[in-house]
Amino acid sequence: MIRALQAPPEPIEVRAPRRWRGLDEAWVPWVRRSPVGLEVFTRWNEADEYLYLLGDAAYRDHLVGLLSRAVRRDCAAAGFGCTRRSDRSCHGPEVCAREPAAVPGQEGPVPGGCDTYTGFWGNHLRLHVRFSAGDRHRAVVWVDDREATRLWVDGVPVGEQETIDPYGRWLDDRFYVVEVGGPDEHPEQDYTMGELVTVITSVLIHDADRVRTTVLVPEAHEIWIGPRVVRRGDVLEIYPDRDATAPDRTLPID
Repeated sequence: MIRALQAPPEPIEVRAPRRWRGLDEAWVPWVRRSPVGLEVFTRWNEADEYLYLLGDAAYRDHLVGLLSRAVRRDCAAAGFGCTRRSDRSCHGPEVCAREPAAVPGQEGPVPGGCDTYTGFWGNHLRLHVRFSAGDRHRAVVWVDDREATRLWVDGVPVGEQETIDPYGRWLDDRFYVVEVGGPDEHPEQDYTMGELVTVITSVLIHDADRVRTTVLVPEAHEIWIGPRVVRRGDVLEIYPDRDATAPDRTLPID
């Protein structure tokens, strides 16, 4: 697009191999029948051209909108890393490109793809796409070293006023949980290097079914260092750390 404005049009047999050089042959049948997958591949692998045309903010918003409608195989076909190896593209497309199937105990690539995908662009940007257990929802995390980390769930901005850790997770097919910066006034608060800076952290819980976000802030007696959230029936339990055996709080789901 932009290249065409800068130089005379090149023959299709020259342009096409360059544009599609990053697409593994095993993914071609999938991309042919997935309009979203085709768009994700193009916008990610030709990011320099889209950034030139749109600018940083519009490019991000367009790509996040696409990823919020993408399925697992769209992300894998685009060349994102996966749960097993985030820093390189899928090395098992002959398996991951197949229709999803339950394969208990299988190791290595799984038909239908993994639950998390990661893309890297330049030295400053990475993004994570995390799919819920039943594929009804997806979270997109945009991590740019030049600005605050941002989170969208199903295309809706979440936690815009919070300092967000990039490594959240789905509890199930409904709740997305992630640590966010803790309160400065907490008596045990301290500061360190890292994504959140604060040692004592708060917890953000997003209910994707109801499009409702709750931020739980630890009180003075609650020492939340790496807090853990567990669902038990109709209740969410918040544990102060990874090793705690009793929750500090419970949160009714409905």
